[in-house]
Parts: sequence; C-alpha cells; structure tokens
Amino acid sequence: MSDHAVLPEVLVIQADSADSALAWAALGGRRWRCSVGAGGVREDKVEGDAATPVGEFPLRHIYFRNDRLVLPPVRLPARAISKHDGWCDDPRSSSYNRLVRIPNDSSHEKMWREDGLYDLLVVVGYNDDPPEGEWGSAIFLHMAREDYAPTRGCIAFARKDLLELVSLIRPETRLKILSTPAAEAAPQPAANDDDVEQFKDFDDKDW
Repeated sequence: MSDHAVLPEVLVIQADSADSALAWAALGGRRWRCSVGAGGVREDKVEGDAATPVGEFPLRHIYFRNDRLVLPPVRLPARAISKHDGWCDDPRSSSYNRLVRIPNDSSHEKMWREDGLYDLLVVVGYNDDPPEGEWGSAIFLHMAREDYAPTRGCIAFARKDLLELVSLIRPETRLKILSTPAAEAAPQPAANDDDVEQFKDFDDKDW
C-alpha cells in the first residue's frame, strides 16, 4: 500500500443528548440533521429494544424505490426494492437479519412501504457477519419523518440529505456511532478524539 493511500472516510453519528433522539451526522466536512432510535444509543443492543447500536460498522448496500425517486450516481451496490422484498427480524430463523422474499414464514418487515421511510436506504453491516444471538437486525440509514421522530434503531435523514449522502459514501466508508452524546462531550471534548472534536461547535442554529 502506498504511504499516501487515502484512509477510509468515517460517517460519524452523535446524539444531541441522552434523552433526545435528535442527532448530527458528519462526513467529509459536511453535516446533516438526523434521528436515532427511541431506545437511545446503546452498546448492549438486543432485538426489539428500538436502540441504535454503538460502534463502527461497514455500509453494505443501497435499496431504493425506483417508482418514487431517481437514484444519483452511487458507489455502493444498489438495487430497486420490489413488493416481494422483506427483511427477517426473527432470531430463530436461518435468514435472521437478511433480505428475504415474502410471503415468508419467519417474522419480517416489509421493504415496500407506503410511508416513504424506505424509499431510499443503506444497509448497515451490524450483526450480519454472521448474524448472531438476538443482538438486533435491520439497522439502516433511511428516510426520516417530517418531525425527525425517533426510529426503531435506524438512523433517519431528510430525503434531500440522504440523497446527497448516498452519493458521497464509498465502499470503504465506515459508520461510527458514538456512545457519548454531544451534551456530555461538549464541556470537556477529548483532546485526541477527532470524531468528538468535530461536533463541539454544533448549534441548532446551524441547521
């Protein structure tokens, strides 16, 4: 590898506070408002707790509704969603945390939704290599509701912001979800933690 090789960019997510689902996302000098799980941001996530997992993860695939949007040029693998697509959330199934065809006997959620949340989504590589235990499934970057309502564990963005973000993500881009909310990190930012440092000047008026 060259000494001048470009390091993978990191998409950093940090909640505003421990009791808020509002968060900021930052990548390559850009930042966007987003929301995280109703169950908070947790290191001990389990299936059904509506929490967003702490940690650093790859970004796998893009799925989108080609009847509702035109996908910009992207570098991750991308496929249009069909009415027969589902995502298995049954820890007892051999298809747990996988795309499945529906109808399906295992518990699953439909990818083809009327509410628009999955018109565009990015699959996060959480608990998928391989899926284990009941540590959670179906963690996506997806569309937010107008009020940035809490998610069931995913990270949600405004439509225009997610369209911009997917055009910037590369196969080597990592997603890093911070455990410390901005409200706790701001008074004493870590001197050597660039991921926390970039959030210290965030202010609601910036959004």
